Amino acid sequence: MNDPVHTLIVGCGNLLRGDDAVGPVLVRHLWEQGLPHGVRCADGGTGGMDVGFQMRGVPHVVIVDACRSGSEPGAIFRLDGTDVEHLPPLAGINLHAFRWDHALAFARWALKDEYPARVDVWLIEAEQFDPGQPLTPAVEASMHTVIAHMMREIAEANAPLVATSAGPDA
Repeated sequence: MNDPVHTLIVGCGNLLRGDDAVGPVLVRHLWEQGLPHGVRCADGGTGGMDVGFQMRGVPHVVIVDACRSGSEPGAIFRLDGTDVEHLPPLAGINLHAFRWDHALAFARWALKDEYPARVDVWLIEAEQFDPGQPLTPAVEASMHTVIAHMMREIAEANAPLVATSAGPDA
């Protein structure tokens, strides 16, 4: 029996470009350590439109990606999805330039009432995007910090669900 999905974690980025791989690497870590009931992960890679459709009917979506803001490598930023989902019209954009922020705007339009009630975005400041390189130490350390924060918040948010589904005699 499959549990209903209450949280979808999407790791975005390119596995072949150094710190840009932080989203997909995070997803692989979560798959290896095991996911709580009701949590699903998706390797968003660079396919933003697919990410939009995977959100359908999921109450809570978490997106993790690398960024370049000029901050210290490994800096962690957390955004509410509503801060970035209303972009200008997507006219003229192609699938190769379709990012997670476009996916949010697209999903808001396409999914309507099935759009997630809550979207969290975690961004980790990248140090390098060199082809074939692993994550830098600062980005890898921040990735583990983000995992710890996400898992704690998911457990706290869903503790009432687990307790009530177990019943009073559990």
